[in-house]
Amino acid sequence: MNHNTQPEIIIQGDQSSGRKYLIPFIFVISLFFLWGMAHNLDSSLIPHLRKAFNLSNLESMFIDTSIFLAYFIMAIPAGIILKKWGYKTTMIVGLLVFAFGAFLFVPAANNLSYFTFLIALFIIGCGLATLETSANPYAAVLGDPAKAATRLNLAASFNGLAAAVAGFIGTRYILSGKTYTKDELANMTEVVRLTEASSVKMPYIILGTVLVLIAIAFCFIKFPEIKTKSVDGEAKGSFLGSLKHKHLRWAVIAQFFYVGAQVCVTSSFIRAAQQGAGFDERTAGIYLFIYGILFTVGRFVGTALLAYVKSPKLLSIYACVAIVLCLIAITVKGPIVVYALGGLGFFMSIMFPTIFALGIEGIGDDTKPGSSWLIMSIIGGSVVPLTMGAVIDASNDNVQIGYIIPLICFLIILYFGLRGYKIAHK
Repeated sequence: MNHNTQPEIIIQGDQSSGRKYLIPFIFVISLFFLWGMAHNLDSSLIPHLRKAFNLSNLESMFIDTSIFLAYFIMAIPAGIILKKWGYKTTMIVGLLVFAFGAFLFVPAANNLSYFTFLIALFIIGCGLATLETSANPYAAVLGDPAKAATRLNLAASFNGLAAAVAGFIGTRYILSGKTYTKDELANMTEVVRLTEASSVKMPYIILGTVLVLIAIAFCFIKFPEIKTKSVDGEAKGSFLGSLKHKHLRWAVIAQFFYVGAQVCVTSSFIRAAQQGAGFDERTAGIYLFIYGILFTVGRFVGTALLAYVKSPKLLSIYACVAIVLCLIAITVKGPIVVYALGGLGFFMSIMFPTIFALGIEGIGDDTKPGSSWLIMSIIGGSVVPLTMGAVIDASNDNVQIGYIIPLICFLIILYFGLRGYKIAHK
């Protein structure tokens, strides 16, 4: 790889003041919050629909599979849209697709159709993939390149805030708090199932409406369009060519396993709290809300720490702690299980934005296609939870044993933080 020719960042628009970037950055932050809401509502949606449709652990994990499979399928089209139409238009498209999926929850609940729920979640995933393909690199390059990881962690802090808000909404408006035996689930009447399924409608109607309003607002906000250009001509980045960067390849692998680990932790949180700590569903939901708060606090604390600790080192430290917390969640009983899971929220908090920033560091013209690869890697949230669900089912419904899967994921992230992030200079 030739490092003698450095790409130039071109910002179309007035560069006279950093204040010109404030409003666009605030709107980008709102996107991090919104897709955080979508993902973290799944933590309540999985146990809730598991009851409503009498699903196995593996079957319930298809909720995650639907939304994250969309990331893999949509990442390349989103990258094409981004390259052709720019950041702003791509974000608006993502918001509208996201909203359409949210509104589909109404017919899914009315028809008591688990398949329709999965289709709605897949469409939501397409919208989220489009948003993340544009918003993550936009936040990274909107300013001093040396502070890209800090900006991404700051924006992602509001993604963490969404985890707390979604935990509250899920506990208050989605989870019924009712526990059924296997026989009761098998003999549940259609009226009861309809009542259980219908509780998801209002939260998603409100979410879809907010998304449409924000998409309209985006139309009236001026966003500086950022492009990369080589000193000898136009941008030359390519999708396959971007993989020539060794650290980007490792970032894609690390992101695959990070997203898989996060989805495993949150999707099984409520049932792990019920089994390991003996909490009822609503109490477990309250602790999921606390998990979200810790995730949010972790993002802000991590952003502050990045001013003093290099991002690869901080990522490695957090991965080590996460490994220990997984071991605790697997091996002990009582409230400490929930404390360990809550701690995972804190120490997972910086991983996604830090891996993303390290992955696109120094790749110049390949930033946009590299971002598409990192978004495609989010399919880990589709694949890894299925593995966890299969492990839980094979272990006679032992949810705690399933946490061996995120533990393995954190080991891979640790390697990335120690060695995989390093840029190979040739």
